[in-house]
Amino acid sequence: MSHRQHVVRRWLFADQLGPHFLDSAEQPVLLVESKAVFRRRTYHRQKAHLVLSALRHRAAELGDRGRHLRTDTYRQALAHLGEPVEVCAPTSRAARRLVEALPDVTVLPARGFITDEADFAAWAGGRTRLRMEDFYRRARREHGVLMDGPDPAGGRWNFDVDNRRPPPASGHLDVPPPPLPAEDDIDAEVRADLDRWQTEGIEFVGRDGPRQFPVTRAEALARLRHFLTHRLPAFGPYQDAMLAGDPWLAHSALSPALNLGLLDPLEVVRRAERRYLHDGAPLASVEGFIRQILGWRDYVWHLYWHLGDRYSARNRLGARRALPRWFADLDADAVQARCLADALAGVRDRGWLHHIPRLMVLGNYAMQRGWRPSDLTDWFRRCFVDGYPWVMTANVVGMSQYADEGTITSKPYAAGGAYVNRMSDYCGGCRYDPGRRHGEDACPFTAGYWVFLDRQRDRLRGNPRLAQPLRQLDRLPDLAAVVAQERRRGSRAP
Repeated sequence: MSHRQHVVRRWLFADQLGPHFLDSAEQPVLLVESKAVFRRRTYHRQKAHLVLSALRHRAAELGDRGRHLRTDTYRQALAHLGEPVEVCAPTSRAARRLVEALPDVTVLPARGFITDEADFAAWAGGRTRLRMEDFYRRARREHGVLMDGPDPAGGRWNFDVDNRRPPPASGHLDVPPPPLPAEDDIDAEVRADLDRWQTEGIEFVGRDGPRQFPVTRAEALARLRHFLTHRLPAFGPYQDAMLAGDPWLAHSALSPALNLGLLDPLEVVRRAERRYLHDGAPLASVEGFIRQILGWRDYVWHLYWHLGDRYSARNRLGARRALPRWFADLDADAVQARCLADALAGVRDRGWLHHIPRLMVLGNYAMQRGWRPSDLTDWFRRCFVDGYPWVMTANVVGMSQYADEGTITSKPYAAGGAYVNRMSDYCGGCRYDPGRRHGEDACPFTAGYWVFLDRQRDRLRGNPRLAQPLRQLDRLPDLAAVVAQERRRGSRAP
C-alpha cells in the first residue's frame, strides 16, 4: 500500500487556510461552507463575503486535492463525505466541542500561533495579573526575536514611548495606501449568493462593498511585502494616531489575513525582523509591529483558553445597559460627534478600524455609558472582518471595558475629549468642544469620562494610576450638573 493511501484528509476551517495547516503539499483537504453559521448570528456583510471568498479561492487552488462541500451544517458535510478526517484544533470553544464529539474526526494540536498553549499555561499558573509585557519578553527570549544575545536589541524591550506621536499637521502621512485586491468571478459568485441568502431571511449588518482584504495567500503576501517596504518605518511613531481622511495611516491591515490563516505569524515576525537587521528599518517601528503579533495576538489567544468559559461574562464594573439601536445597526449618520461618527462609519463601510479607534473611541464611549461587555464583545465579533471569539473576548472584556477589574490591564482605558483632540484631527471639525464637559457644546467623551469616574469611584479608588483624576473629580464644581446632563442624554446618539 502506498504512502499516499495512508494520508488522512485534513479538514480546514475557514480560519485555517494557509499551507502551515497541512503536513505536505499532497495532503487531501476538506473545506466546508456551513450556511447555519450565518443564520445563527447577524454578521457584517463584508465579513461573510471575505470568509466565503477565502474558502472558495482555497478550494479552487486545491483542485482535485480538495473536497469543497456546501451544506447547512458541519455534521451534514461529514456524513456526506463518509471518510475519517483530522483537523487542527479549531479556534473557538463551540467548534472544538463539535469536532471532539464527531465520529471519525481526529483533533490535532492547534496551529496558526507562535507560542505553545502548554507553555503559556505553565507561565500563567499562579499569577493573579497576566501582563502582556511579561509574556512578550518571555516569547522574545524563547524564539530569539529582536535579541542581542541575552539582551533585547537596542537595549530596550519596549519602544512605546517613541510610538505615540499625534498625527502630522498636514492631515496625512506620506505613505502609499495598502494595495486593494482585484475582485474576480469567485467574488461575484459570493456576492450573488449573499444577495440570494438575504431574500431567504439571512440578515447582515453593514454595507456591501468592494473586497478590501486578501483572500488568498498570494494576496496576503503581496500586502505584507508592500507594508514592510513602504509603510513599516512610519508605523511605529504614528500607530496611535487617528485621521478623519485616512483610515489606514501606516497600519499593515494584515489582521484579517492572519486570522484567516493565510499567513503564518512567525513568518511575518521574521520578515519584519529582517527589515531591521538587514535593511535599516527603524527598530521602534519593527518592535512595535512585532509586539502586536508575537505579543498581543498570541497573548489574547492564550487568554481565551486560559481564563475559561466564564471570563466572557465578567462584568466587574456592573455595566448593565443594552447597546443602543443606532450603535448596533451602525447608523453613523445619526451621530454628530465627529470621531464616533467616523469610527462607526468605518465599521459600517469596511468592517475594520485600526486599534486606537476601536479602543479609545468605540470602547471608551461604551465603557463610559455602562454598556454590557458581553453585548459589546458579540458586536465586535460580528461586525469586524477580523473578529473571532478568541480575538475579541480579552480585547473587549479585559482591555476595552475593564470588566475583569485588572486581570490583564492596570487601569481602565477611559479618556475624555482631550485625548481624542491630541491624537487626531477630529475635534477641529466637530460641533462639540473637547474642553467642555457641560452645556450644549459639551464633548460627550469629556462629560462621559467624569460621569464614568463618578459612577465607579468606589471600585477604582484603590488604583494608584487613577488617584489624581479621582482627586480632581472631588473638586469639580459642576459634577452634579454633568451627571444630570448625561442622564438626560441617555442612549441618544451624541
